[in-house]
Amino acid sequence: MAVTSPTADALGLAKRITVLGSTGSVGTNTLDLVARNRELFAVEALTANQNVEALASQAQIFDAKLAVIADEGRYKDLKSLLSGTSIACAAGPEALNEAAAQPSELVMAAIVGAAGLAPTMEAVRRGTTVALANKECLVSAGDIFTQAVTEHGATLLPVDSEHSAIYQVFDFDQADRVTKVILTASGGPFRTREIASMRNVTPAEAIAHPNWDMGAKISVDSATMMNKGLELIEVFHLFPVEKSAIDILVHPQSVIHSLVEYVDGSVLAQLGTPDMRTPIAFAMAWPQRMPAPSPKLDLHEIGQLTFEDPDTERFPALRLAREALDAGGAASTILNAANEVAVRRFLDGEIGFLNISVVVEKTLENVTHSAINSLDDVVSIDEVARRSAERVS
Repeated sequence: MAVTSPTADALGLAKRITVLGSTGSVGTNTLDLVARNRELFAVEALTANQNVEALASQAQIFDAKLAVIADEGRYKDLKSLLSGTSIACAAGPEALNEAAAQPSELVMAAIVGAAGLAPTMEAVRRGTTVALANKECLVSAGDIFTQAVTEHGATLLPVDSEHSAIYQVFDFDQADRVTKVILTASGGPFRTREIASMRNVTPAEAIAHPNWDMGAKISVDSATMMNKGLELIEVFHLFPVEKSAIDILVHPQSVIHSLVEYVDGSVLAQLGTPDMRTPIAFAMAWPQRMPAPSPKLDLHEIGQLTFEDPDTERFPALRLAREALDAGGAASTILNAANEVAVRRFLDGEIGFLNISVVVEKTLENVTHSAINSLDDVVSIDEVARRSAERVS
């Protein structure tokens, strides 16, 4: 079992925290909560991909000990912006790993995409508590990643709203009494749109999520519902349930974030307004709870909650993810790599919205599904899948 049940010591003062991906959506929300609870947290290290100005500003505001920019070409800029401070700075992939290895009690793993795999694994190897907001660690390297969590005694806390919800209502002491885990999905911005008209969807339309404020990549994943497919794979690696016991239910209001069904017919759910600061706060304060500025849920005002089955014809990404999970081996790694490339190509105007799933499916057909026995295997297959996805027309 990858996820650790809530039995840790009480939250202490000034918990040291490292934020991998501090300038992204999850990272900025994490630092917003740090700013509101300065007596509880001390920032150890911050990392960003290219946004050197935001990174330098954050590092100074929160008095970080280390700031790392992944883009080595921005190192001089970072060094200049932090001159005159005591903040150490570094750049490049190895520096990201070094940031994850800093002596913090909590690592917020919020780097988007496969680039987050190596530094998150570094944090796991240190045996610390990892708040996981990076889907790819489990989708691309699920068995290897969860094995490392067990071997190194790390604590893994899910940050995605759906997995956080499951975690909060999953009875780990009676896991064999769980009959079903139900992931909820908003359905994204195109839930009721005619399929034919989806050919002309623009990037601006695709990233305009009706409920959640997220980054561009994950917003497109929500629009294709690939995000839910990736979350399906994550559930299998996070919780002790059979593949066949994981369902997806469309819930447009995004109030019920997921549900767990038990043998006696009870169904437990976690509810809340669609604000990522709620699951982030849960992970940051675990095993206690801390205040979050999320709007409080008013069911009287909402009035009605609705549900429907997902449309796999409209959203073939759901079928592809389920097939990848069932296939095992490298299938999920290929799926994730191809999707990252396809989403980037869509955002760059190279392919149409409906071609995202086409690129993913053809890449799954074209790339050999070899066995994965190490992180090097994951990296190798990821690279092959990306090259293949770039060639799909």
